[in-house]
Amino acid sequence: MRSSDDILGLMRDRVHHPATARELAQLLRVPREDLSGFRRQLKSLVSAGVLLQIRGNRFGLAEKMDVVVGRLQTNASGFGFVVPEHTEPGQTRRDIFIAASSLVDAMHGDRVVARVERQTERGVEGRIIRILERSQDTVVGRFEIDAADLGYVVPFDRRILTDIHVPTGQWSSSEPGEMVLVQITRWPTATRGPVGRVIEVLGHVDEPGVDTRVIIRKHNIPEAHSGAAVTQARSLGDAVRESDLQGRTDLRAETTVTIDGEHARDFDDAITIERLGNGHYRLGVHIADVSHYVDAGSALDADAYERGTSVYFPERAVHMFPSELATGLCSLNPQVDRLVQSCVMEVDRAGVVVWHELLDGVIHSDARLTYTEVSAILEDENPEAMARHAALLPMLGLMHELFEVLHRRRRRRGAIDFDLPETEVILSEFGQIEAIVPSERNVAHRLIEEFMLLANETVAAHLVAEGAPALHRVHEAPDVKKVEDFEAFIAVLGYSLAREGRPVRPKHFQALIDRMRGTPEERPIAALMLRTMQKARYDAASLGHFGLAAQHYTHFTSPIRRYPDLIVHRALKALRQSALTDERREELEEELPEVARQASERERRADDAERELLQWKKVRFMVNKVGDHFHGHITGVAAFGLFVELIEHYVEGLVHISSMADDYYRFVEQQHTLVGESSKRVYRLGDRVRVQVVRVDMDRRQVDLGLVEILEAVRQESRPRRPASKVRPKSEHRRAMRPGRAERAGKRKRKARGLKR
Repeated sequence: MRSSDDILGLMRDRVHHPATARELAQLLRVPREDLSGFRRQLKSLVSAGVLLQIRGNRFGLAEKMDVVVGRLQTNASGFGFVVPEHTEPGQTRRDIFIAASSLVDAMHGDRVVARVERQTERGVEGRIIRILERSQDTVVGRFEIDAADLGYVVPFDRRILTDIHVPTGQWSSSEPGEMVLVQITRWPTATRGPVGRVIEVLGHVDEPGVDTRVIIRKHNIPEAHSGAAVTQARSLGDAVRESDLQGRTDLRAETTVTIDGEHARDFDDAITIERLGNGHYRLGVHIADVSHYVDAGSALDADAYERGTSVYFPERAVHMFPSELATGLCSLNPQVDRLVQSCVMEVDRAGVVVWHELLDGVIHSDARLTYTEVSAILEDENPEAMARHAALLPMLGLMHELFEVLHRRRRRRGAIDFDLPETEVILSEFGQIEAIVPSERNVAHRLIEEFMLLANETVAAHLVAEGAPALHRVHEAPDVKKVEDFEAFIAVLGYSLAREGRPVRPKHFQALIDRMRGTPEERPIAALMLRTMQKARYDAASLGHFGLAAQHYTHFTSPIRRYPDLIVHRALKALRQSALTDERREELEEELPEVARQASERERRADDAERELLQWKKVRFMVNKVGDHFHGHITGVAAFGLFVELIEHYVEGLVHISSMADDYYRFVEQQHTLVGESSKRVYRLGDRVRVQVVRVDMDRRQVDLGLVEILEAVRQESRPRRPASKVRPKSEHRRAMRPGRAERAGKRKRKARGLKR
């Protein structure tokens, strides 16, 4: 049977109009025995949005019908954009603007088909013609009752543009002001809003833990595992059985350690290392063998596929697997036997892997170390830490030595390493932020990261060499236009990518990072650099990783918390067991593109949820700081104002253009600046500014700031002047009306009139 790609290629060549399934089968010469599978493929291609099913059950190529399939992203102002799922290689993604009147009954997050209707100066405009998939049938929000005793829910997500009516009797036990989860029972139309019923009461937002539950429900993250998955996890027991050891390499005699954060509960990677007689290093990266316990198609697998990844919030984690696996049987806890898939590598003194072996093993971890402990030994040479782990000092020293070798090689290759300070939040017992402090990566973080990168790259190259279908971690080269815009901006600040007309390479970005290290503009320019680049994603094809300057890259090292890693482990196991038959290869080639899309989407969902909850907590942290002054850096510039990150608290707020009342400011997009028309004052990305907290808007979850120099200037202008005496000497009157002063007086009057408007 032909693959979906083959079918699409043949349709482009042979079919010149929308056709029925029977016509397509005839034109494409599909054998009779393959007809049922062919029809399933057509339905799959329609679900993927590549084909469009129109009147008369005809199928047409979406690319030839001026339609775009993608996710709808609405704006609180009422309009939206459709973000295309597919973009041709080398082309810039074009989001489709959808006016409020053209949204029809679509809601934020829906997967839709949009017809392109016109090209304007602002871009491409279109209309929603079909909803392929609702983003979710539940909405989280605040329950209220109006004056007519009618219940409704105000969506927490302001991008959901209408309240949801809740009929009497469908309120559950909710009280006005409480956060609830409402299930939509009637979808909106062009003339009426949605209707729903309350299915869960979450509580008041000030109660401990409610904010986390709100974010979990908003992003539709499954919180509880299915009963079948939990039952299956418990049936596996809590220890490795003798039967599990059959056919495995016994690595229990080797000194093995895990190195993780202080509060980590799931340990999915362990390290062994030794120096060989030829001076090379033998590095073993041992990863929890989740695939031994979780079969494809099982209840545990179905749960993991739906989640895609574990989600980590400040107060708690939502694990991809039940705790019996995540922190129990699959966690490489110390002093117990655990099953692993191992990537054992011989690394020469230049950091090159000259030999590797991938195997099923069993380990017995000797120690659970933390990043802080390892840093205390390697960087601080702390006597207490060194005495506590005296037996492991030679091993840690060798690990540090290899880290330096690998890091130098990766730097020479041109891999991008931002290494910017991270932030850590200190929470109270009620889940509120008490402080936000810097949390810089130490040598232990970087050491483990370097080993994991090497294992991931080695496994990816092995899969490609063996021709095994799998998932790859892809990071494509940035869009040429975005790079040009980025260069135009940094040139104003005296920087350059120094590529001299050549295609941009990772080393050009890394050289720039090195040049601006420690400068005030380092953080905002690094943020802009990240926005210039493509987002990393999963793909069934190995397309390289631009940021790492790697030809092949995958995710192998975290199957407890990432579904793509589990897929990679299964591919490796299938290779070792000679289970990759031609039939199985075909099945995987059909399945993996959709698995990659799902995994990428779930990763974005987790990132968005983690980021949103942290921002919400940061906004609440600022409530009692209204009126206070802080120093900050401009991290974003838009036509509507400036985004400023406070240096002291690492909280970002908005200086809205309406508060910049000393002048009319013009947005210069390419230079990321706001420029005063009269004063010529310039506010640029990276500038250090002094701001005042003007307001904390909990509904919008936003901190409103004002620029102190402008606020003070406007207040000065607004102060009432002392009344002039009725009779003034002529000489004084003449001095007052000299041209220079008269002109300044006129300017002040015009400015005052502008403020009143």
